[in-house]
Amino acid sequence: MGTRSGGQWVDLKTAADIMGTTTEALRKRAKRGTLPFETGEDGRLYVRVDARVDEQVDGRADDVHPDRDLLVERMSSEIDHLREQLRQEREGSAELRRIMAGLVQRVPELEPAKDSSSEPPESPVVSSGETDKGTVSSEQQDPSQRRSWWRAFFGLE
Repeated sequence: MGTRSGGQWVDLKTAADIMGTTTEALRKRAKRGTLPFETGEDGRLYVRVDARVDEQVDGRADDVHPDRDLLVERMSSEIDHLREQLRQEREGSAELRRIMAGLVQRVPELEPAKDSSSEPPESPVVSSGETDKGTVSSEQQDPSQRRSWWRAFFGLE
């Protein structure tokens, strides 16, 4: 088909060789409208290869895609960063596993609570008609004699 404004028109196979991709990928790009194409008189599909890719054919591939080189460099840097984050997370996870294992080993060592009955301590029940002469309410008891629920729970009493 020859050269037209902005590049050269070539068949799919040649374009795939030039661009380093497959004919099917180029066919899909043409169908989506992201690659200029024409159907030739012979029924074959032709795509336009721009001037930068023409340079690649001439053997000057170093300057063809500077954006691609920058992108590859950035992606490589991002991959390295993510690998480092993964390594740190794995180290942190291993440390947490070590801590948990140490705590689990210590569970049998912990002293059980002195009063291990599951029933709460009984308190005197006073009917509304009775007076509580001679009995002392828990508020009136000496603070050292009152049992703290949290101390009992943690086995401190």
